[in-house]
Amino acid sequence: VQLQASGGGLVQAGGSLRLSCAASGRTASRYTTGWFRQAPGKEREFVAAICCGGSSTNYASAAKGRFTITRDNGKNTVYLQMNSLKPEDTAVYYCAAGTDPLATMTRRYDYWGQGTLVTVSS
Repeated sequence: VQLQASGGGLVQAGGSLRLSCAASGRTASRYTTGWFRQAPGKEREFVAAICCGGSSTNYASAAKGRFTITRDNGKNTVYLQMNSLKPEDTAVYYCAAGTDPLATMTRRYDYWGQGTLVTVSS
């Protein structure tokens, strides 16, 4: 599985961005796809995950109510819609794929995209 993350950019606090994770190779819908982020000087942390063809999702507490993860199986693409963005959301966002349903730990993911930078200004 190869993953390509995109959609990052600079946005003001309160704004929105939609990240995309396009998968190629084996059928992406068979895997859990997760979004993680890593801010400067911090560890990579779980944001959201989707599995089971898109029927199940899991969110970190910081993402609940503001972020929505969805999947378009026809396009082999997973999206992360981010609303009400805050400066503390600034990070490089990575998508990853693995077989452990809705896993939150980085070691449970086998494939990683290259990351896309999200910067939220105050």
